[in-house]
Amino acid sequence: MRFAILGAGALGTILGAHLSRSGHDVVMIARGERARWIARQGLVVTGLANVEARPAVIDDPKRPLEADTLIVATKAIDTPATLASVGHVRFQAVLSVQNGVLKNELLARVFGPSSVLGAMADFSGELTPSGEVKFTRNVCLYLGDESGAMSPRAEELARLIDAAGVRSEAVPDIRTREWSKFVGWIPLFLLAALTRQITWRFLMDPQTAVVVVRIARETAALAAALEIELVDASPLPVPSIVQASDDAALEIVRGVGKAFLEKSPEHRMSSQQDVLRGSRLEYVETLGHALELGREVGVPMPTLDNGYRILSVAHP
Repeated sequence: MRFAILGAGALGTILGAHLSRSGHDVVMIARGERARWIARQGLVVTGLANVEARPAVIDDPKRPLEADTLIVATKAIDTPATLASVGHVRFQAVLSVQNGVLKNELLARVFGPSSVLGAMADFSGELTPSGEVKFTRNVCLYLGDESGAMSPRAEELARLIDAAGVRSEAVPDIRTREWSKFVGWIPLFLLAALTRQITWRFLMDPQTAVVVVRIARETAALAAALEIELVDASPLPVPSIVQASDDAALEIVRGVGKAFLEKSPEHRMSSQQDVLRGSRLEYVETLGHALELGREVGVPMPTLDNGYRILSVAHP
């Protein structure tokens, strides 16, 4: 299959390297020094898998491009303009492994709803200063049709990606899975950026774990107001946190931290990586979107709002 991968950060590199190694026709769309590095060195993945591949790379998405599937792997920042740059290409399927829940709507505006597949990325990596990507978690890339029906197209893509070495599965409840990740990801994103700590550390610390619990409950209330079902999923089992007593919820969060320590001790949230690199943070398009939805449906989220305000001053 022919893949175009828009963005060559951690997730884009992991997918591009594995798919290219498996014999698929892959084009990486990257910018600036990252594009030049890939042109010189190829894609290099270490950590859970050691993969080197040399797919094609272009730094101008307006150039002629042919592909069956587009995978968007950029930060959520400036997504409308980013998608518009490849809006001239007709893809059979488009999906985004970006954070947040606005991504599918933005894809549909450019490519039409019929080509969009939902995606929930439960795998992680870190783009190192050397240009290599450290593959740190390989749980699953879930794909599915937003209609809630099992999609043969999603099943085929999941089969190809899984066979390439990045675990993937087609599911009928992709909206639930995307939101279940989103409501648990929000507190982790915020705490990682504000504390600059590795993931397991701020989850296990009682002081910050309390904040994680409060924000998770606030975002779960937003999902409930929007009539979106949630399930216990990565990165946090939010429904269990909502139903538990305060003490029990705190222990659930600390237990997740312990699991990170044991299974992925080097895992760093992308927000912490961006803070340490001095890169822009995607909080407006993700945390800000959640707060906007909360205002629309009358769900107050004071803990998240306070954290958002602090973050916006620290990283304007």
